[in-house]
Amino acid sequence: MDCNNKQKNLEMCNCTYPCGKKGTCCECIHYHRSMGELPACYFPDDAEKTYDRTIGYFVKLYQQGKI
Repeated sequence: MDCNNKQKNLEMCNCTYPCGKKGTCCECIHYHRSMGELPACYFPDDAEKTYDRTIGYFVKLYQQGKI
């Protein structure tokens, strides 16, 4: 899929997982939603590196004031 904003998206993307969706946010969001997850950009850098994209992990971090 062509994305006119891919380069701009890559500059802001904190995802460290190597995949073909990086920088194509609509594909990334669709993928993670289908898995019951959130994309890396919802997580702080240290939490992103765990590759735990679950909504439960996001809520836990939010409750701890880390988000």
